[in-house]
Amino acid sequence: MLVLGATSGIAQATVRLLALQGWHFILAGRDMGALQKVAAEVLANAEKEGTSAQCCKPHEKEQTLCGTVSGIALFDADNPESGVALWNDLPEVPDAIFCAVGLLGDQIAARHDPVWAERVLRCNFTGLVPVLSLAADAFAARGTGLIVGISSVAGERGRGSNYVYGSAKAGFTAYLSGLRNRLFGSGVHVLTVKPGYVATAMTAGRRLPALLTASPEDVARDIVRAMQGRKDVVYSLGRWRWIMAAYRLLPEIFAKRLPF
Repeated sequence: MLVLGATSGIAQATVRLLALQGWHFILAGRDMGALQKVAAEVLANAEKEGTSAQCCKPHEKEQTLCGTVSGIALFDADNPESGVALWNDLPEVPDAIFCAVGLLGDQIAARHDPVWAERVLRCNFTGLVPVLSLAADAFAARGTGLIVGISSVAGERGRGSNYVYGSAKAGFTAYLSGLRNRLFGSGVHVLTVKPGYVATAMTAGRRLPALLTASPEDVARDIVRAMQGRKDVVYSLGRWRWIMAAYRLLPEIFAKRLPF
């Protein structure tokens, strides 16, 4: 499995669970030092649990990672060309691609700075499309594969407090839905993950409602169950499905008066 945004809290929690099931990973992200640390933790945990297997083919020539992590690689959604370079440099087509990239950003800055707004859009949507499109084509040609993308409930409807981030996630949700429809019957499973509030580094310092806030481990468990059940969409926490269903039905005349 190729993991994009592998240093995120959700990605790390999901990789730990999947490693126990025998999955092997190439971890990709912007910070090679942080990726090294994540890889070492995954390998140490796999060895502790007795799931570490034989050495895998490393992606980076200078890497000698073994077991559940076969290599680390550079990927920056802010530079879409890095996704194409990453995919073309893979030693072989992976069984799956897991996109856990996200940039919450600063809504105030995004309102007034078009450069920042474009960066939020790239890191949450447009910068992910090139590599996911290549993966979709390769999986379809092979007749099997898995694409998992983390979107957000923020993409269900625009809100005054985060509409730049929300619009990027809305686009990403629509893109994954389109892939799912296009690849139906091809043997390729496309899963859209829609978390609500998650207690991660991205939300550090924010006051989050306890009953609506998941841990990265909660989201990871929901992702793994959805993968096993071949679901199309999974909300995490599950109650967000009903919250967002009600919110989508709320007339705009009332929705625009809500204080968030």
